[in-house]
Amino acid sequence: MVRSMTSETNSRYALVLAGGSGQRFWPISRDALPKQLLKLFGEKTLLEMTVERLDGVVPVQNILVLTSRQQEAAVRTLLPQLPAENIIAEPEKRDTAPAIALAVGWVVRRDPAATMLILPADHLIQDKAEFHRVLNVSIQAAERGSALVTIGIKPTWPCPSYGYVERGRRANLPGIEDAGVYEVLRFREKPNPDLAEHFLSQGTFTWNAGMFIWTIPAVFSEMSRHCPALADFISELRGARDFQATVNSQFGKLPKLSIDYALMERASRVLNVEATFDWDDVGNWTSVGRYLQSDMDGNQHNCPFSQISSQNNIVFSQTGQHIALLGVQDLIVVSAKDAVLVTSRAHAENIKKLADMLPAELR
Repeated sequence: MVRSMTSETNSRYALVLAGGSGQRFWPISRDALPKQLLKLFGEKTLLEMTVERLDGVVPVQNILVLTSRQQEAAVRTLLPQLPAENIIAEPEKRDTAPAIALAVGWVVRRDPAATMLILPADHLIQDKAEFHRVLNVSIQAAERGSALVTIGIKPTWPCPSYGYVERGRRANLPGIEDAGVYEVLRFREKPNPDLAEHFLSQGTFTWNAGMFIWTIPAVFSEMSRHCPALADFISELRGARDFQATVNSQFGKLPKLSIDYALMERASRVLNVEATFDWDDVGNWTSVGRYLQSDMDGNQHNCPFSQISSQNNIVFSQTGQHIALLGVQDLIVVSAKDAVLVTSRAHAENIKKLADMLPAELR
């Protein structure tokens, strides 16, 4: 059931970033069917779950989804509840800073004083109530602190594949002094394993999950100062007679930059709110395995399954056919309609390289 919205929530907007490639979850995923469009955890895709998770925080008519032209048709099919104009295919891939600038331009035409959330479409978050609480704290921090806010994930291991955010003192914000909001000292790039160990030992670092909250005046001011090309693009979109035509003609001219480099690392004030909800970016098949049914030998599976003398395997079937294993350990076996993957758990991160070598019809 969709909840009724107040005048306060009506001034909130959300951008869901739903582009990306489909290589890490081959053979189920393809270029036109990346992770966020897959049903890996039941009957709904990660994209559907992301949009539904916003119910009660952002009105459905204020949710914008950015995707690619290759994936646009599938996104529209999955999200019929969104107005047609709320789903936009980027003319070309230009990284997250131009994508977010496009979304800011879309919002500013509707409400120049709005508060805006940026969320990836491919994260798994199951504790909706706590997710809402953290979002509401982050919204208050953005509005009262005139700051850009990032939601940080508390590290559980020294992961070298994530960017990190170094926190300083607690932020002094009226009404939310004890809500776990911190000043950000700096953003750190993906570290080597030793440096990641150091970050973890300090206790003042969070993973950068790519979830941001800000007011339109605050983000436009920072873009004007640090990346004027993006600010000019936003201004052009705001006054454009034909929004889509302007996107089509100007988007490809924007600098290809990440939002971290273009804005977050340079902004005058950035705040960090630690996520107290469960979170998984579901980076590969090993991540998916944690959410599947498991037998006494550690075999994780989503389909009818038989085994003898087999341990610690991941078995996933797109069509639900029976899969049997005999005398094998630490494998990933994935069966799609037109292809089968067999690899070891140790090589899960290299599936992307394999996908690059496949015939075009299987990519």
